[in-house]
Amino acid sequence: MFLAIGTGMFTSVADAGSTIVALPTIASQFGTDLPTTQWVVVAYLLTISALLVPIGRLSDILGRKRIYIAGFCIFAGGALLAAFSDSVTTLVLARVLMGIGAAMSQGPSMAIMISAFPPGERGKALGLQMSAVGTGAVAGPALGGLIVSSLGWRGIFFATSALGLISAAAAAFILRPDKREKGQPRAPFDWLGAFFSAGFLVLFLLGMSNGPKIGWASLYVIASCAGAALLLGFFLWWELRAAAPMLDIRYFKQRIFSVGVISRFVMFMGMSSVRYLMPFYFQSILGFSARSFGLIAIPAAVCTIIVSPLAGRLSDRYGWKRFAIGGLIVGAIGLFLLGTVSAESSFLLVVTAWVLQSIGHGAFSAPNNASVLSVVDRGKYGVMASFVNMVRNAGNVTGTALATAIVTSVMVSRGLPPTLEAASGRAEGQVAQVFTTGMSAAYIATAVLICLALALHLLKESRGKAITPDK
Repeated sequence: MFLAIGTGMFTSVADAGSTIVALPTIASQFGTDLPTTQWVVVAYLLTISALLVPIGRLSDILGRKRIYIAGFCIFAGGALLAAFSDSVTTLVLARVLMGIGAAMSQGPSMAIMISAFPPGERGKALGLQMSAVGTGAVAGPALGGLIVSSLGWRGIFFATSALGLISAAAAAFILRPDKREKGQPRAPFDWLGAFFSAGFLVLFLLGMSNGPKIGWASLYVIASCAGAALLLGFFLWWELRAAAPMLDIRYFKQRIFSVGVISRFVMFMGMSSVRYLMPFYFQSILGFSARSFGLIAIPAAVCTIIVSPLAGRLSDRYGWKRFAIGGLIVGAIGLFLLGTVSAESSFLLVVTAWVLQSIGHGAFSAPNNASVLSVVDRGKYGVMASFVNMVRNAGNVTGTALATAIVTSVMVSRGLPPTLEAASGRAEGQVAQVFTTGMSAAYIATAVLICLALALHLLKESRGKAITPDK
């Protein structure tokens, strides 16, 4: 079962990393600028984020295996269409189709994992899944670079299509069909809730991703954020009144669930800020090549791959709380150390701090997922697992936006242009100093947020009445 799910998770994550590597080549072939070409990635990520929760709920209703296999078939078909695209527009549309398929596979995958393993091995299952995700994140850019240099950018999508079909076939042969009680009526799907949630996420992510680029005071960003707030309000209002809500927000009354979700959001904010700013620091400030940076990033990624399954297994034996708290502490220490970095800092200090942050993230992830899903009814695993994945995506986008906003604000205060383009080449002198000052401020701000999440974990748990889960 893990082989089937792990292959699928590796495929979807590796595809995202390999496609980013191919963007300059795609832009060159079609004669488009890089911001336009980036919609090849943005459209894919937006589609996944918007559809994760609705498709998670649909998998609970129609069957997780069915949705998972159909998702990878759509994903493989979209990849094949992308490989034969004759324009950026066609390629973006193909990536939207791939995003639909990826949402259909990512949504039920975690639910299938925790349903197949016994409750006492939930952390083990989630840790194994994180190792597959981490392996895909490391292998994606490396494989993408190799394929692009050998076969061109179309080769990436041919390879992705083949892996998608292999993932679908593995799931079809290995996964057991979902069991339904005889005579049990099929729950209705909350179409209005799906519309509100998808619209909120699209507008929120567009606002967060474009704010640092075009300015937070621009009409586009203000309208996106205002529209997202309005749709979120409608979503909460409707879900509290719907007979069969898509997302049961009563779970937020349980402290384990709400604190776990908040902690996950800020932890991924920290991880994304590190991954986003580190390439600028190593290549533009320290002068390393892109290939050398890829090698430098391996130790931190490998630590996550190793620590995640280990923490998951140990949390089954000793409880999730100490590992979630320990991960938050180690992750915050790593970010605080990164907050002391300057243009003259030693290579060893920076790599050590980055590794510490990655170890903390790896130790936190699987126990955190296990804690959040431990209070969820078995019949709602699909939608809640998808919600957990959506929180990860939102944390990634928000962390990148926050880091960019802080760095550019510091640059403006020192008389530099409000963009990161000044640090995209070999930065020296004032530019190097100002960029590292802003980068340090971004890391410290994120570390403070993680400490606040840690404080929520350490506060005495309330004894309010909880929803009784089906364990």
